[in-house]
Amino acid sequence: QVQLVESGGGSVQSGGSLRLSCAAYGYTVSNYCMGWFRQAPGKEREGVAVIDSAGSTSYVDSVKGRFTISQDNAKNTLYLQMNSLKPEDTGMYYCAADVYGYCRGSWSSRRDYFGYWGQGTQVTVSS
Repeated sequence: QVQLVESGGGSVQSGGSLRLSCAAYGYTVSNYCMGWFRQAPGKEREGVAVIDSAGSTSYVDSVKGRFTISQDNAKNTLYLQMNSLKPEDTGMYYCAADVYGYCRGSWSSRRDYFGYWGQGTQVTVSS
């Protein structure tokens, strides 16, 4: 049974940093496409960053240059380093896993391809 457990969320001021972690159980993170998504109150869940089995990464335009997705294969854990945080980054952040090694879809449809989701971790950025 696949289980994804996020941690690392919290409250920070604008310009601050956080690192989110996603520990995977029953699933090998290095073999598949994995991603981070977020959902603000009243808004749809949106993709933030993905990493495929080759280690290639992709980011939504709003976080490019500020967020970094990575993984530790020995710990079977996915990370999201978030720097220069802005109030508009506030939301629930979810780790997600696909069953393919490459990341499918575009940023407008990507969430439809991920079959496994964590419970989420809250990030709040104050101005």
